[in-house]
Amino acid sequence: MFKILFVCYGNSCRSQMAEALANQLGNGKVQAFSAGTHPLGAISFDTRAVLGEKGITLQGHWSKGLEDVPISDMDVVVEMGYGVKCKLPADFKGQLVKWRIPDPFSLGREYFRDVRDLIESEIRRLLTELEIRKAKSENGNSEVEGGSSARES
Repeated sequence: MFKILFVCYGNSCRSQMAEALANQLGNGKVQAFSAGTHPLGAISFDTRAVLGEKGITLQGHWSKGLEDVPISDMDVVVEMGYGVKCKLPADFKGQLVKWRIPDPFSLGREYFRDVRDLIESEIRRLLTELEIRKAKSENGNSEVEGGSSARES
Protein backbone atom coordinates (compact mmCIF):
# COMPACT_ATOMS: atom_id res chain seq x y z
CA MET A 1 0.00 0.00 0.00
CA PHE A 2 1.31 3.42 -0.98
CA LYS A 3 1.13 6.23 1.57
CA ILE A 4 0.62 9.65 -0.03
CA LEU A 5 0.52 13.04 1.69
CA PHE A 6 -1.07 15.99 -0.11
CA VAL A 7 0.02 19.40 1.16
CA CYS A 8 -1.62 22.74 0.46
CA TYR A 9 -1.76 26.03 2.32
CA GLY A 10 -4.83 25.79 4.56
CA ASN A 11 -5.89 22.12 4.35
CA SER A 12 -9.33 23.43 3.60
CA CYS A 13 -9.68 22.87 -0.16
CA ARG A 14 -7.07 21.28 -2.47
CA SER A 15 -5.34 18.79 -0.19
CA GLN A 16 -8.65 17.69 1.35
CA MET A 17 -10.03 17.01 -2.14
CA ALA A 18 -6.85 15.14 -3.09
CA GLU A 19 -6.88 12.98 0.04
CA ALA A 20 -10.51 11.95 -0.47
CA LEU A 21 -10.16 11.36 -4.21
CA ALA A 22 -6.93 9.35 -3.84
CA ASN A 23 -8.45 7.14 -1.19
CA GLN A 24 -11.45 6.50 -3.42
CA LEU A 25 -9.53 6.03 -6.68
CA GLY A 26 -6.77 3.99 -5.05
CA ASN A 27 -9.11 1.05 -4.49
CA GLY A 28 -7.44 -0.02 -1.26
CA LYS A 29 -3.91 0.28 -2.69
CA VAL A 30 -3.42 3.80 -1.34
CA GLN A 31 -3.63 5.40 2.05
CA ALA A 32 -3.86 9.15 1.50
CA PHE A 33 -3.39 11.94 4.01
CA SER A 34 -3.60 15.71 3.80
CA ALA A 35 -2.18 18.67 5.69
CA GLY A 36 -1.70 22.39 5.37
CA THR A 37 1.37 24.50 5.93
CA HIS A 38 -0.97 27.02 7.60
CA PRO A 39 -4.13 25.04 8.46
CA LEU A 40 -7.30 27.12 8.55
CA GLY A 41 -9.01 24.93 11.12
CA ALA A 42 -12.04 24.17 8.95
CA ILE A 43 -12.84 22.53 5.63
CA SER A 44 -14.48 24.79 3.05
CA PHE A 45 -18.20 24.21 2.49
CA ASP A 46 -17.53 24.29 -1.28
CA THR A 47 -14.93 21.52 -0.89
CA ARG A 48 -17.51 19.34 0.85
CA ALA A 49 -20.15 20.20 -1.77
CA VAL A 50 -18.10 19.40 -4.89
CA LEU A 51 -16.86 16.14 -3.40
CA GLY A 52 -20.45 15.33 -2.45
CA GLU A 53 -21.33 15.63 -6.14
CA LYS A 54 -18.96 12.68 -6.67
CA GLY A 55 -20.51 10.72 -3.80
CA ILE A 56 -17.59 11.42 -1.46
CA THR A 57 -18.12 12.53 2.11
CA LEU A 58 -15.55 14.24 4.30
CA GLN A 59 -17.11 12.94 7.49
CA GLY A 60 -14.33 12.51 10.05
CA HIS A 61 -11.95 14.83 8.18
CA TRP A 62 -10.55 17.98 9.78
CA SER A 63 -8.08 20.70 8.84
CA LYS A 64 -4.62 19.48 9.90
CA GLY A 65 -1.10 20.85 9.99
CA LEU A 66 2.10 19.12 8.96
CA GLU A 67 2.83 18.23 12.59
CA ASP A 68 -0.36 16.12 12.61
CA VAL A 69 0.81 13.63 9.96
CA PRO A 70 3.73 11.16 9.87
CA ILE A 71 5.66 12.70 6.95
CA SER A 72 8.63 10.33 7.33
CA ASP A 73 6.35 7.34 6.71
CA MET A 74 5.10 8.63 3.35
CA ASP A 75 6.06 7.10 0.02
CA VAL A 76 5.05 10.28 -1.80
CA VAL A 77 4.54 13.87 -0.67
CA VAL A 78 2.66 16.08 -3.12
CA GLU A 79 2.99 19.85 -2.86
CA MET A 80 -0.23 21.13 -4.39
CA GLY A 81 1.47 24.23 -5.81
CA TYR A 82 1.60 28.00 -5.86
CA GLY A 83 3.86 28.78 -2.94
CA VAL A 84 3.27 25.58 -0.96
CA LYS A 85 6.56 24.31 0.46
CA CYS A 86 6.63 21.25 2.68
CA LYS A 87 9.73 21.02 4.83
CA LEU A 88 10.66 17.36 4.65
CA PRO A 89 12.32 15.66 7.62
CA ALA A 90 15.88 14.40 7.20
CA ASP A 91 14.70 10.77 7.41
CA PHE A 92 12.16 11.14 4.56
CA LYS A 93 12.99 8.52 1.94
CA GLY A 94 10.01 8.95 -0.35
CA GLN A 95 9.40 11.02 -3.46
CA LEU A 96 8.49 14.70 -3.56
CA VAL A 97 6.08 15.63 -6.34
CA LYS A 98 5.14 19.22 -7.17
CA TRP A 99 1.83 20.05 -8.81
CA ARG A 100 0.48 23.39 -9.99
CA ILE A 101 -3.07 23.26 -8.68
CA PRO A 102 -4.69 26.69 -8.22
CA ASP A 103 -6.24 27.46 -4.85
CA PRO A 104 -10.04 27.73 -5.24
CA PHE A 105 -10.60 29.26 -1.80
CA SER A 106 -13.60 31.64 -1.99
CA LEU A 107 -13.68 31.65 -5.80
CA GLY A 108 -17.06 30.00 -6.24
CA ARG A 109 -18.49 26.55 -6.73
CA GLU A 110 -17.75 26.30 -10.46
CA TYR A 111 -14.07 27.08 -9.84
CA PHE A 112 -14.03 24.41 -7.12
CA ARG A 113 -15.40 21.89 -9.64
CA ASP A 114 -12.66 22.74 -12.11
CA VAL A 115 -9.99 22.34 -9.43
CA ARG A 116 -11.55 19.07 -8.23
CA ASP A 117 -11.46 17.69 -11.77
CA LEU A 118 -7.85 18.80 -12.27
CA ILE A 119 -6.86 17.13 -9.00
CA GLU A 120 -8.66 13.94 -10.02
CA SER A 121 -6.77 13.89 -13.32
CA GLU A 122 -3.41 14.35 -11.58
CA ILE A 123 -4.23 11.63 -9.05
CA ARG A 124 -5.10 9.17 -11.81
CA ARG A 125 -1.75 9.92 -13.43
CA LEU A 126 0.13 9.57 -10.13
CA LEU A 127 -1.57 6.25 -9.33
CA THR A 128 -0.63 4.90 -12.75
CA GLU A 129 3.00 5.96 -12.19
CA LEU A 130 3.04 4.29 -8.77
CA GLU A 131 1.66 1.04 -10.22
CA ILE A 132 4.33 1.09 -12.93
CA ARG A 133 7.03 1.73 -10.33
CA LYS A 134 5.71 -1.13 -8.19
CA ALA A 135 5.66 -3.51 -11.17
CA LYS A 136 9.23 -2.60 -12.13
CA SER A 137 10.38 -3.06 -8.56
CA GLU A 138 8.70 -6.47 -8.32
CA ASN A 139 10.40 -7.51 -11.58
CA GLY A 140 13.81 -6.42 -10.31
CA ASN A 141 14.15 -3.57 -12.79
CA SER A 142 16.95 -1.34 -11.55
CA GLU A 143 15.61 1.68 -13.42
CA VAL A 144 13.00 2.37 -10.75
CA GLU A 145 13.26 5.94 -9.55
CA GLY A 146 13.22 6.63 -5.85
CA GLY A 147 14.51 9.20 -3.44
CA SER A 148 13.20 12.71 -3.22
CA SER A 149 12.98 13.57 -6.88
CA ALA A 150 10.51 16.21 -7.95
CA ARG A 151 8.16 16.32 -10.91
CA GLU A 152 6.04 19.32 -11.70
CA SER A 153 2.65 18.89 -13.29
